[in-house]
Amino acid sequence: MPMIGDIHYEEHGAGPPVMLVTGLSGVKTSWAAQVPRLAPQFRLITHDHRGTGESVQSLITYSVEQMARDALTLMDGLGITRADFVGHSTGGAIVQWIALNAPERISRAVLSSTWSAPDPYFVRSFEFRKDVLRKLGPDGYVRASSFSMYPPDWFTANEASVRRAEEASLARFPATDIVLSRIDAICRFDLADRLGEIKIPTLITCAEDDRVTPVYLSHAIAERILHARKVIFPWGGHASPTLNADDYAALVRMFLS
Repeated sequence: MPMIGDIHYEEHGAGPPVMLVTGLSGVKTSWAAQVPRLAPQFRLITHDHRGTGESVQSLITYSVEQMARDALTLMDGLGITRADFVGHSTGGAIVQWIALNAPERISRAVLSSTWSAPDPYFVRSFEFRKDVLRKLGPDGYVRASSFSMYPPDWFTANEASVRRAEEASLARFPATDIVLSRIDAICRFDLADRLGEIKIPTLITCAEDDRVTPVYLSHAIAERILHARKVIFPWGGHASPTLNADDYAALVRMFLS
């Protein structure tokens, strides 16, 4: 079982190093659709965030800074001085922190379906998730999350796939206190006023129908990062890297090449 410190990771492919940093679920399997598409061209590193998956289940006060420092420690252990980063959702927040606080470690950034500061919609939606978890437990939390993750038309046509994803999530669901602390961490994250300091090439992408991190949050990031490129998919919800897998991979390949 490959571990560096408390973090479980996997490597795929060969070429320039690319850190694929996942969202709030924290599990590296979230990149399952992208790994086979990108591995022929890049050395991909995926990892389970602390407190999730096969990484150590630390009962700490979580923060985006702590998540970012774990990713940098993983790079140190792998002997990677500098890498490109692709961060989805919470992973995008992590990538923003690294771009602003450890710019020597990052060459290019893909910020996927993410945000730079919480707004009332964002905070209320995640406070509601906390209430669901407290009152209905992991099963209710996971089932409720599916409604905002996927476009309704895809959900209807692929309910069996949704159920399999829910079962996989429940099989590795973290302790409630860890999930609550990780939600608090993302609701505290706010680097919007510093985005103008990011000088590396940056690609911002989202789906028009994303209901977790609505597309206007991506527009706001693009307005603050000088010369950032923005590509918006017309459909895909918050699962754009999976549902738009071919186009998403082509976009990443083109940007990082």
